[in-house]
Amino acid sequence: MIHRGSPNWPPIWTRVVENRKKTVTGEVGVLKYVHANPRIPANKCFLVIEYEKEPYVGCLIFDDLSFCAQIAQVLRSQSDRPIKDIGDLDVLHTL
Repeated sequence: MIHRGSPNWPPIWTRVVENRKKTVTGEVGVLKYVHANPRIPANKCFLVIEYEKEPYVGCLIFDDLSFCAQIAQVLRSQSDRPIKDIGDLDVLHTL
């Protein structure tokens, strides 16, 4: 998956703690929630994970609005699964 020629997976995971940003990278944590508004065409999908008992947010940005909606739907079905396992999914059927 790419946006403007660069891979968008995995996103950078960010947590705001006492007005300080803390980030982690890689396929870490467990997916808890996916937000992409289907009523407003958008190319962004926000993911909330739990990592080391703390919530983090990541954002996937896509060039194709339709593909973004399809990926959001796939990701919603993967709640409570490790991000590593989700990263290993074959999403070629969505193309």
